[in-house]
Amino acid sequence: MSNPSAPKNLLSGATTTPQTRLPEDPAAADLAAADLAEGGQEAFLDILAAHPDSSLAWAILAEGSLGLDSRAGDIAAYAYARTGYHRGLDALRRAGWKGSGPIPWEHVPNQGFLRALWALARAADRIGEAAEAERCSQFLRDSSESGYAELTARPR
Repeated sequence: MSNPSAPKNLLSGATTTPQTRLPEDPAAADLAAADLAEGGQEAFLDILAAHPDSSLAWAILAEGSLGLDSRAGDIAAYAYARTGYHRGLDALRRAGWKGSGPIPWEHVPNQGFLRALWALARAADRIGEAAEAERCSQFLRDSSESGYAELTARPR
């Protein structure tokens, strides 16, 4: 016989945390349409200046800086990636994210944030911020196992 005044388990029957799907990144269409090979760095910087809230643009800038393979590049990458990461967190919160749950790599607009997060992990590692590098790597893995697999498989 059940007691109606007994405490209830509020977690029983709880559903899993829903996936967060960001809206289209504001710079994605411009980056796809631009002939960056012809306009080069200036064209890219114009797009970034027009869309400073774009995690994707900041992630691309961070990845390029990591490719310089220098201390100055690593420090610049850290700053760029941190900017992209924080812009992404803002976008995630606006999309209803509550600080945890899946951010699927397969949803293309999420990739800018996930790339910025991975660039931040790599840059933090390169400048000796081991705890930050581990935290970001784990955050990426917890958010998107497929994104983690995709990004860690890319050549460094």
